[in-house]
Amino acid sequence: MEGLVNAIVNFSNWLWGIPMLVILVGGGLFLTIYLGFFQFRYFGFIMKQTFGKIFDRSHKGEGTVSPFQAATAALASTIGASNIVGVPVAIAFGGPGAVFWMWITALIGCASKFCEIVLGIKYREKNELNEYVGGPMYYLSKGLKAPWVGTLFAFFLMLEIVPSVATQTVSLVQTAGTIGIPSWATGVIIAVLVGIVVYGGIKRITQVTEKLVPFMATLYVVGAIIIIIINIKNLPGVIAMIFKHAFTPAAAKGGFAGAAIAQAMRWGIARGVYSNEAGMGTAPIAHATAVTDHPARQAMWGVFEIVVDTLIVCTVTALVVLTTGLYETIPAAEAASIPARAFQQLMGNTLGGGIVTLSIFLFVLSTIIVIIFYGEKQAEYLFGIRFSKIMRVVYLVAIFLGAYGGIEFLYNFLDILLATIIIPNMIGLIVMRKEVRELKDEFFRNPNYYPRSNTK
Repeated sequence: MEGLVNAIVNFSNWLWGIPMLVILVGGGLFLTIYLGFFQFRYFGFIMKQTFGKIFDRSHKGEGTVSPFQAATAALASTIGASNIVGVPVAIAFGGPGAVFWMWITALIGCASKFCEIVLGIKYREKNELNEYVGGPMYYLSKGLKAPWVGTLFAFFLMLEIVPSVATQTVSLVQTAGTIGIPSWATGVIIAVLVGIVVYGGIKRITQVTEKLVPFMATLYVVGAIIIIIINIKNLPGVIAMIFKHAFTPAAAKGGFAGAAIAQAMRWGIARGVYSNEAGMGTAPIAHATAVTDHPARQAMWGVFEIVVDTLIVCTVTALVVLTTGLYETIPAAEAASIPARAFQQLMGNTLGGGIVTLSIFLFVLSTIIVIIFYGEKQAEYLFGIRFSKIMRVVYLVAIFLGAYGGIEFLYNFLDILLATIIIPNMIGLIVMRKEVRELKDEFFRNPNYYPRSNTK
């Protein structure tokens, strides 16, 4: 058994090295070029239509929830504990230059996320409850004209959610344990809270995420910005280091072992890929429920998500790590603790540690709520609404098992299962790229959607 586990782990590590980075980043770069670098050309307009429309309640078109609610549901899945603990690990092994490559990967990923949301809206359907449903399982089946590919995507994502929920729960248990809450209590609390939300369906989920996501992101970002301001004298040098060491090796200093250019690229690209889920096919499941008058309009919220998740939340974490200089004094093995230590250093153990602990708790809790919804939609696609309710119970049980332990073996399959949904999704996006470009052009060439004043 141990030999099998080691073989699985080794294969997973290889798969999530160069192969998956090539598929996700290479595919995103290809789509960026094919779509005419739209995320750069129309960036200002996209920000006006997203950040500028957060409080707008007048929406044209059909759908189940508001565009912002759909976006916060997708964001709830992407903004997780790794935004706090994953970034310092990337810097510890890749150096300051890793941050530059994280930014580049995020900007490229905008094209992949735009494509999958456009297709998610185009091929969405109404279910038995008269709610809109969509995602890769629908556009791979109908758009790619390969029902078996859509079925495989849905099946593997449905399975992937089980260990994913359990691993997220472990993060919460570990976080709660730092303030003395026992594992069993954490498991009960999480299962009850998540159960109350997910049993209300997509409308209740989005009602929760539209309030929870802005609160938890603001809480953490404001705290991080305060730390950056306290260390503002170091900021110019940090920015210079980020750009310098993206193209030159970073020398060892203190507890930092140094990093070559290849390491900066590897860790920065990996963090950019993992943080915003661009190309993974999960975001369009949430966005397919949105009220919208055109697929491209809702797809702009995908760019918004990447800006919030990677260019804001991950970036402030990186600047906290770098401006405080803690990455040079804390060993790489303990890098994940750097943000918490930075907060505690400035605000004291109770307040500083409390903010990071609460942030991680809310980040992970919101992720669990939304990924269970994703899993239910796969079960619904495969076997109907009744079976999706059975899977809901399975996922809630996985929360308990994750809290108590006992299904750690499944964690070894997590990355492999994730690869089985990413590969067909990215292939589908590339094959159906012409449909996306036609809809993108239709939107930006229509003055009713994109006023001529925006071209000046």
